[in-house]
Formats: sequence, C-alpha cells, structure tokens
Amino acid sequence: MMQVPEVGQFVRALLPVHLSGGYTLTFGLWLLIRPDDLQRAFRIWWSPEYAHFKVNGWLGNAIPPWGLLAAPVSAVVRDPNHTPYCDTSIEPTLARILTEEWPHEDVLAALPGDLGRT
Repeated sequence: MMQVPEVGQFVRALLPVHLSGGYTLTFGLWLLIRPDDLQRAFRIWWSPEYAHFKVNGWLGNAIPPWGLLAAPVSAVVRDPNHTPYCDTSIEPTLARILTEEWPHEDVLAALPGDLGRT
C-alpha cells in the first residue's frame, strides 16, 4: 500500500492473463483506490477479515499489449496469502482480458526487453 501526495492511494493487485497452451501470465500492478478504501485495507490487511476484502479502483499501470491505464476494475482476495486479484471490469477490453484466453506469442512479444522472448 502507498499514498502519493497529489497523486492518489494505491494497493498492490494481481492481474492474471490466461494464455494459450494452458499458461497464465500474472501482472503485479498498482490499483488506484479511494482514500477510505486505503484506510480500510490498512486496517484489515493482517487480520482474518482480509480474506473477504473487495475493492473498486482503477489500473495504476498500463498492461502490455493493451495499455488500459486508469481502466476501472474490481479486485477481490482469492487467497489470504496473496494480494487481491483483479476480478471484473466494466471496461470491455479489460473484461475480456480477465475472462478469455490470449495467444501467448502476442502477449509475450509485447513485454519489454528480454521478458518478451519465448
């Protein structure tokens, strides 16, 4: 979690992308959230209540190859030992990313530097 003056409040989140061949690429990203949600996250992060944490926010990072900076997304805790997972979105492309399978060659080729080599 972090709060950046004059920018906003953020929590870490995971965005899984299902790839062809049965693979999954999971992006770790920042999720911009409202101030009261940051306070709630801080209050429950290490408690049993965290297992039921849900938050609405906006992507704080662009996701290659789609971009989508500031796309709205809802995140939920799927495993209390992990940061929340991006789960649903009203943004059509992000909704598809969260539910469909993508050709791994296309997604990996869009990653920066050596990360994109298959």
